Amino acid sequence: HSHNLTFRELSKSSAPLHATSTIQNKPAKSFAMAARIGVQSLLSGPQLLATSLSTTRLQVRHGHRLRGKAPGVAKTLEQRLAEERAVDPEVARKVNIGYPHLKPARSAQLKERLDHLKAQRSNPELEKLARAKTLTVDPELVRRDWLKTSGPFHVQRLAEHYGVFEHLFGAAYFVPRVNLKVAFPTSGGELASPVYYGNVIKPSEATSEPDVQFDPNFDFKGSDSKQVGGDSWWTLVLTNPDGHFTESDKEYCHWFVANIPNGDVAKGERIVPYLQPIPPKGTGFHRHVFVLYKQEKKLDFGEYAVGEQDRTDLAKRTFQTVEFYRRFQDEITPAGLAFFQADWDQSLVGFYHDVLKRKHPVYEYDFPAPYLRDQEWFPLRRPFNLYMDKYRDPKQVAKEYLARKLARTHPFEGPEPALRFPNAHPVPREVPSWLTTQIKKDRRGWGRVNDV
Repeated sequence: HSHNLTFRELSKSSAPLHATSTIQNKPAKSFAMAARIGVQSLLSGPQLLATSLSTTRLQVRHGHRLRGKAPGVAKTLEQRLAEERAVDPEVARKVNIGYPHLKPARSAQLKERLDHLKAQRSNPELEKLARAKTLTVDPELVRRDWLKTSGPFHVQRLAEHYGVFEHLFGAAYFVPRVNLKVAFPTSGGELASPVYYGNVIKPSEATSEPDVQFDPNFDFKGSDSKQVGGDSWWTLVLTNPDGHFTESDKEYCHWFVANIPNGDVAKGERIVPYLQPIPPKGTGFHRHVFVLYKQEKKLDFGEYAVGEQDRTDLAKRTFQTVEFYRRFQDEITPAGLAFFQADWDQSLVGFYHDVLKRKHPVYEYDFPAPYLRDQEWFPLRRPFNLYMDKYRDPKQVAKEYLARKLARTHPFEGPEPALRFPNAHPVPREVPSWLTTQIKKDRRGWGRVNDV
């Protein structure tokens, strides 16, 4: 049926609104009848006035789609990382392979401290020095007390912080009970570069064998005591866990002195001759660790020997501390520890060329390439030179820039002096705008001029 009814036709009907059942019983007249009834009731109904019309605003929330689980159900990042990094405590438990710490009786310690306190308080000389503000404390005595009490545990924590135990012994650790004093001599023979626990020493400062001293009569009970009869045997190893060129899980042994009698390193057997630190350029700081082992008798370390003629052969210096300890774990026990860090300096260029007889390696970090959208034929509102350089090799761009800079440098008089007022010097008008901007940046020292 045609439903295009005008308002005039609809207004002729005066049928009441209660004719709903009639419409339902006669579907043939369907829409026309319903339209007449509805319009008539709206026009004639006294309950609807013009003043009673109002607009209601409703808030409508449009549908959205969740990616993944709801926020209340999904796990947080911390929970997910905790599940991924979960380890068995029995498997990850560290094993102490060093000497145990036998604490003296608390009563004996307290009595010793009280006696010392009484002696200090009854000393009139200390009172005079204190009143005159000339009382000094011997740092060597403080260090000695520190080494007897909490010092070894502090050294252990420092070694754990630098990852020494993890990268040398795996899941094992030890508390250094023996104070290891190491210092590198200068060209004049003076000891000027001591080794502590992570300090930085340049390769040029560690070209010669270090001077090593320790107490061979330590009884591993927290106090100094002389052994009754017999000799004590020790082994000292200097290793670098960060510098192997071909195998990341191996080390380079820089020094190996075995069967040291009674703490005299000069009388020990040189299994591996000393080699100075050789950190390549660009690799950062390398840890060099001194580990002192205690042994009950003389041992044969011939399988690790490096001859004097092979001292520059790095392949024969390949070493692995954890395998070395597994091999001799029934005969040796780690007792002392000291380590330093070394990074590249200019002296290593000649050492690689003249001593090691090899090229000087240089490493660069390979950063992930930045995302670049597809190149456009006509890029709008983009600087011409900067846009084109984005899609070229950065090293080639820097090389061309350096060549242009050197072309303006006199071979004997050096580069041109900097302008006192760079913006006061005009740029020729025929120069394009992008080149004008580049010239102004170069004059002010902005941008790429600082990269070469």
